Amino acid sequence: MKSIHTERYATLLAALIECRKAQGLNQTELAERVGRPQSYISKIENAERRLDVIEFVELCEAIGVEASELLRKL
Repeated sequence: MKSIHTERYATLLAALIECRKAQGLNQTELAERVGRPQSYISKIENAERRLDVIEFVELCEAIGVEASELLRKL
């Protein structure tokens, strides 16, 4: 689980949060879009829960951003 605490992972999470906020979504609204509780989003954004690639793509789709766009920021 070392990769959850790397600078690149932190950069990915920051980009995801930035996009969520840019779309005017709070954690609860995003959670509703992906059919999960708000705590799921909170744990991901606070690096308490590891985000797998499928979940990442689902979150990007729910936010309305291309996953590849965020990955380029790494």
